[in-house]
Amino acid sequence: MASATRAGHRWLKWVGFLGVLCAIAFAVIWYARNANGNEPALNTVAVSRGDVQNLVSATGVLEPSDYVDVGAQVSGQLELIHVRVGQPVSTGDLLAEIDPTVYVAKVDATRAQLKNQQAQLADRKAQLRLAEIQFQRQQNLWREDATTRESLQTAEASLASARAQLAMLEAQIEQTSSTLRAEEANLGYARIYAPMDGTVVSIEARQGQTLNASQTAPLLMRIANLSTMRVRAQVSEADVGKLQPGMRVYFTTLGDAEHKLYGELQYIEPTPEVTNNVVLYNALFTVDNQEGRLLPQMTAQVFFIQDEALNVLRVPVSAVVRNQVKVLDAKGQPQIRDIETGISNRVYVEVRSGVSEGDQVVLANRDPRAAQGDGRSAFRGMLR
Repeated sequence: MASATRAGHRWLKWVGFLGVLCAIAFAVIWYARNANGNEPALNTVAVSRGDVQNLVSATGVLEPSDYVDVGAQVSGQLELIHVRVGQPVSTGDLLAEIDPTVYVAKVDATRAQLKNQQAQLADRKAQLRLAEIQFQRQQNLWREDATTRESLQTAEASLASARAQLAMLEAQIEQTSSTLRAEEANLGYARIYAPMDGTVVSIEARQGQTLNASQTAPLLMRIANLSTMRVRAQVSEADVGKLQPGMRVYFTTLGDAEHKLYGELQYIEPTPEVTNNVVLYNALFTVDNQEGRLLPQMTAQVFFIQDEALNVLRVPVSAVVRNQVKVLDAKGQPQIRDIETGISNRVYVEVRSGVSEGDQVVLANRDPRAAQGDGRSAFRGMLR
């Protein structure tokens, strides 16, 4: 009885051992199948045609290409402002008026003074004529010994005095005339006109405000030409050496990131701006704004074009390893191809030969360890 029991126990042990082996074998087979099934598919992309640009990016701000600050040349109360912000104006348009009362009074007083001096001028000319006649008579009498030397000398002195007084009055009239012209100019300055064609972009003064022009000209408003805008881009000192006047540049605005506006770099200001120990150089160029879509102080994302290849074959940078790509053949198997590359940026590489448009190239696994191999090892991970 005991031997039968021991035999049953041994049989159970063998059954259990075989069951464990079967379970292990099943687990290995299941893992192998699932591991093969979960192997990631190759990540491919088609060779496309487009532009490849090597760019230097910067942030800029829009400003008018030409503007003028309109000020007051005379003091007084600002009576009227005839324009508003955003209003287009032409050269000679009346912008504002300063109370002219004081200047009208000065002009009237100077004109009256000038009239008085002109009347005196007629009297002085008559006196000079009389002095000339008397002197001529004394000379004639002197020749005939009919007068004394003293009388002749007195007549001569009277003539010289009359001439001097006439010259002095003429100088006074000239001075008064100059004063009148200045007073009339000041009266004219009480009416302020537009010095250029443009748009009123700001008004600094208020109607009824008292202006004092004795030291500096009070600023009334700013007129800017918005038909042509200037972009002031701030370029880091690491990138400024890559820029050259005349190179192509384009920018987008925050409100219209898809619309590219092109221009040409005009110049780089030699003096940098230093903010928080960051050195930035201003690079400037202009752009046409006839449609009026661009406004002052808009933020611009600027791209200076160092190199560019237009309408060329291109592949993503991650598909190229040491001038080689993997191209899927007719059976869907990757094959290594040597290619000739052109310019590149962080996204695309120009391909001059070796592939055709529409070819499916494999995006490489850029493992740093694989990159140290012979170039083909970079594709090892996607050929399993």
